Amino acid sequence: MSAKTGWSRREVLKTAAALPAWYLEELPRRAAAFEKSPNERPRIALVGCGGMGTHDATLARKFGDVVAVCDVDAGHREKAVENFKGAKPYDDYRKVCDLKDVDVIITATPDHWHTLVNLRAVGSGKDVYAEKPLTLTIDEGKRLVAAVKKSGRVMQVGSQQRSDPTFRLACELVRNGRLGKVQRVRTWLPQGLHGGPFASQPVPKELNWDFWQGQTAVHDYVPERCHTKFRYWWDYSGGTLTDWGAHHNDIALWGLGRERSGPVSVEGRATIEEVPGGFTAASQYAVKYVYEDGVEHFCNSTSANGWAGSVLGKPKPGEKYHGVQFEGPEGWIYVSRDGKLEASDRELIEKPLPPRATRLYASDNHMGNFFDCVKTRKAPIAEAEIGHRSVSVCHLGVIAVRLGRKLSWDPAAERFKDDNEANGMLVREMRKPYAYEVS
Repeated sequence: MSAKTGWSRREVLKTAAALPAWYLEELPRRAAAFEKSPNERPRIALVGCGGMGTHDATLARKFGDVVAVCDVDAGHREKAVENFKGAKPYDDYRKVCDLKDVDVIITATPDHWHTLVNLRAVGSGKDVYAEKPLTLTIDEGKRLVAAVKKSGRVMQVGSQQRSDPTFRLACELVRNGRLGKVQRVRTWLPQGLHGGPFASQPVPKELNWDFWQGQTAVHDYVPERCHTKFRYWWDYSGGTLTDWGAHHNDIALWGLGRERSGPVSVEGRATIEEVPGGFTAASQYAVKYVYEDGVEHFCNSTSANGWAGSVLGKPKPGEKYHGVQFEGPEGWIYVSRDGKLEASDRELIEKPLPPRATRLYASDNHMGNFFDCVKTRKAPIAEAEIGHRSVSVCHLGVIAVRLGRKLSWDPAAERFKDDNEANGMLVREMRKPYAYEVS
């Protein structure tokens, strides 16, 4: 369900069609370029060789050489070896992270493994391209941010919408007051899978099921728990609220200028009851956040036909599906993954920003930006703290949905106010021997 980090010619043309002429003219001189040398190609190891991992490593080959692949599923390893000729296969990420002839780790495992792999990687002196959502819990994010800072390594989180000029322009317009003082932002996410119960089956011979489960509780093998459908189980993810939310809520924070902070309150609920014995992450939900200055942020799941219904705020006629909309007294601006950049009045987009306007970090190639920063040691556009804060908003929504009540949040302390039950959900018990390796 994660989208691509590179752009096809068709996608580039679609994006260009949504951008005003004045912005297209300045893109070439604002985009950071990565100049690669045959003698400076980083050596890359891929951990997690499923579809997204294969895609990321394929993009990374433009900038470095894939020398190792790792997966607990032998079938995935074999396909990766075919895709990346000359790469050595491994079944344990710890061995890969400790390899001296590896410079970069691409972490593309299921969500519940992200933090353990990333901690080991930066602790072993590797730079990391980490798939989103960055963590399984807020506690994991705090630990990871501290570890990255201590290590001095470069970490890019795969929130690639930050490297899309359409999303960047939308956020620049909002940050420069094009809508007046922002009153609300709406993020629409695809609804998750809803179904079950599911029967257990024998573990496939090529899969190390215990290692795959890792820090989470032991369960019988159920095909629907593994690989692409893992994200619909609370054990391993937060559903689409953390999967797609890590993209669109990231843009909401970017536009609001709160990418290193967060809301002060959150409330939410599932809008459909889940099936006993089936997927456990909420498939349809409605969440409301409020920021310190009173800005409201509504995050809702949507059906294939559009709006799925909100119990916290009803949509206005014409509101969009699967994207981000900023609203203020001067109108609204909407941006989406399919290249749309729309506004209540097209003049809100067509009017150029003034010469001294606030401009945001410019990257038009997410993977390229990462490898440029590996070379220069500068901070990438989606560094660890930004990835942590973006998914923290999503984790807060998941906790609110699970508890079904309004919660007060302190974004500086990263704690709920006077709520031990909610604070207990900031961390999860980790099954031994799969636990934090860096304190």
